[in-house]
Amino acid sequence: MVNKKPTSPPGSPAPEAAQTLLALMHAQGEVARLSEREQLFSSLLDSVNAVLWAFDWESRQVLYVSPAYERIFGRSTSLLLADFNEWRDSIYPDDLEYAERSLAEVLVKGAVEDREYRIIAANGQVRWISDKCFINQQADSGQRLIVVGMAEDITEKKRLEGELQRLATTDVLTQSSNRRHFFDCAQDAFDSARQAQTPLAFLLLDIDDFKQINDTYGHLQGDQVLQRIADTGKAVLRRGDQFGRIGGEEFAAVFPGCTPQMAQQIAERLQREIQRLSFIHEAQVFGVTISQGLTGIREDDETLDSLFARADAAMYQAKRQGKNQIVIG
Repeated sequence: MVNKKPTSPPGSPAPEAAQTLLALMHAQGEVARLSEREQLFSSLLDSVNAVLWAFDWESRQVLYVSPAYERIFGRSTSLLLADFNEWRDSIYPDDLEYAERSLAEVLVKGAVEDREYRIIAANGQVRWISDKCFINQQADSGQRLIVVGMAEDITEKKRLEGELQRLATTDVLTQSSNRRHFFDCAQDAFDSARQAQTPLAFLLLDIDDFKQINDTYGHLQGDQVLQRIADTGKAVLRRGDQFGRIGGEEFAAVFPGCTPQMAQQIAERLQREIQRLSFIHEAQVFGVTISQGLTGIREDDETLDSLFARADAAMYQAKRQGKNQIVIG
């Protein structure tokens, strides 16, 4: 019997052609799926509000940067890919040394996840960036050392942190240091003075007859008195001095590096400036005075409380002696 090869029906492709056609259709399907995945990946990168980047450490070349770079940094992606200095030029000058040093730490640590620095966007706006980085290829693997990272805009987070810090440390009415913050700063100044064996002066001041001001002119007028005295204190004191409202109508100041005699000159100027203040209530003009107690650190002072107690005693002595004066204790 003679075996005959099966023949394809008329009009149908030969087996070889059919296989080729199926392979082509499969390849086209794979291409379509790859294209869909690429489009999905591209869409995801466009939607992520963080800059993904890759950097060749040896050649100092940016290999990749995601689309968010232009949104956050406000600078051209193509320029950054062409020249790594585009990144350096975008950094706030005061933060450049830290940004470069912390980036280099990835070579030792393998990952640096706590980098925060400021940049200057193309429109001149200063923004805070959190820029994490990791080594993608170990240096001893014989391959290129690639550092990859993710940079996020944390400007709003920093603003909220600053506002919370301000609320926690500031007296709401007078915008000067509140009691807790003032004494925290005073303690730091006291500790530094003791360690360095340098002078330190401590001042307490109290508004004379403040209850009478509230009773006669009202609490709103009393609040204005507190605000203007706080403003005067902040204007008179030197840079580095601490000033705050520690309760009611009582304020305090610390003068690092000052003996009581040196600080007395500042206290006298403060006394004069406050005496010059004038307030108007229903066409009636009135002024205010203050009593101040001043002291300085001594060799036997072991705590800040001893300075506070002496200044407090000196202030009440000023009250007993007729008010509107300074007593050194």
